Amino acid sequence: MPDSPAVNDPGPEKGAADPVVRGVGSAAPYLPGELVVHRSFTTSRLVFVRTGHVVGHDERGLRLWIPHGCPMAVELSVDGRGLRDMPFAEWIRQRTEMTTTVWRGPNIFMLVPPEGAHSVWWFWDWQGRFVRWYINLEEPAVTWRDENLVGVDTTDHDLDLWVTPEHTWEWKDEHELAERIAYPDHYWVRDPDAVRAEGERLLRLVEARAFPFDGTWTDFRPDPAWHMPDTLPDGWDRPRA
Repeated sequence: MPDSPAVNDPGPEKGAADPVVRGVGSAAPYLPGELVVHRSFTTSRLVFVRTGHVVGHDERGLRLWIPHGCPMAVELSVDGRGLRDMPFAEWIRQRTEMTTTVWRGPNIFMLVPPEGAHSVWWFWDWQGRFVRWYINLEEPAVTWRDENLVGVDTTDHDLDLWVTPEHTWEWKDEHELAERIAYPDHYWVRDPDAVRAEGERLLRLVEARAFPFDGTWTDFRPDPAWHMPDTLPDGWDRPRA
């Protein structure tokens, strides 16, 4: 992450060792329990990283467990503010830096499908009761393996959906997409209509109560033997796959 203004987006670092890169559906399967970094970029600029474990990887897609308290990094302005702490017109003028911290949100079970511009997240309350799905609209993910680390790289498309266990739903962050698309020289989403169409496609599955919104994995519990490191693993900030 450069400490230059957020609008700058340099290409991949020269001379970096090349990882083994695949689409989620074509990758050699990740192994349950492997440490993984889930990373979000604008195009080549890294802006968000969370650490988790691989739950499974097969024809249904890649499943990840990203727990509360895991090490993470996020792009912040030099005065400590994030993208959502100011108007986008102000954000694009900021000098930024990647700041390491820990994930203070809830545990996330994440399905990264073999095809499609989205991921689906499962959330539970602090008593372990399943409370909702979250459809994160994003660029189709790319997986990579680099020595002892595996990763998933994508670009968030901002517009998302909440879905309840009763299969009611609502759009999330429509205002962010509308605000940012007015700055095409700086914004990473090029086709907002395609983003919404992907959400509408997933809503048809929601309303049909079809996989993955059919109750699959709502009773998931992580392996108690999994150990989360205190810091981000080496290689978390390598160039985008």
